[in-house]
Amino acid sequence: MAKHDKESDCWIIMGLAGEEPSVYDITKYLDDHPGGAEVLLDAAGIDATDQFEDIGHSNDARDTLKKYKIGLLKLSEAEKTAMAEEKVTRAGAAKGGGGMGMIVVIGIVVAIIAAYFAMQQ
Repeated sequence: MAKHDKESDCWIIMGLAGEEPSVYDITKYLDDHPGGAEVLLDAAGIDATDQFEDIGHSNDARDTLKKYKIGLLKLSEAEKTAMAEEKVTRAGAAKGGGGMGMIVVIGIVVAIIAAYFAMQQ
């Protein structure tokens, strides 16, 4: 996933409404995004669920997103645990906790996901 973080190749991970995390290739949507391409590029190659939910996207935005789904993110139990811990850390940071711990957790999760996909190729 981490390799898909460019304007020419832009993927994101999203796990909406308790669904398994899915992978979306939003490369062709960058120019059409109302908030600009830069917002999407900031979330490229990582789990963008919280950013998407925090903005309060409309049902139309959710329908648009569905068009770009390319599959489910296959995670080991360890990766699922790491992602769940990341969400807890993010929630704590949003309530006034330190952000440095979140950065470390995100780095670990991205490394795990990158390693997983590298092994699949």
